[in-house]
Amino acid sequence: MKKSPSRWSGARRRYVLKKVFALAALVLPLTAGQCFATDAPAGEAPYNKHCISCHGPAGSGTDKGPPLVHRIYGPRKHGNAAFRLAVEWGVGAHHWFFGDMPKIKGVTEEEVDSIIIYIRALQRDAGFK
Repeated sequence: MKKSPSRWSGARRRYVLKKVFALAALVLPLTAGQCFATDAPAGEAPYNKHCISCHGPAGSGTDKGPPLVHRIYGPRKHGNAAFRLAVEWGVGAHHWFFGDMPKIKGVTEEEVDSIIIYIRALQRDAGFK
């Protein structure tokens, strides 16, 4: 019996590993205190443009997407790299029953960074560390 090829073989595996290591290099130098920057309002506009329809006002969630101001998405459970990967590649449903999150097109890296800062500030204000 022939073994079927893995969808994670060869070039795809190398591509994924390069992306993961590149993101790790960006994220590892961060300390827990740097997860919560003070310039949160700058991220509110891009959040409202790209995220609010599913994740609700101020990350409160909707019937289309989960709340981002929730312990599951705090910096100890989902680091900044997880948010970046979700935007770039999308993410399969695994914590909630809202279905898969598609990749978000048209978001710049700067917008993603400011959205993460905004979400982390909301989380900090809600008491998540």
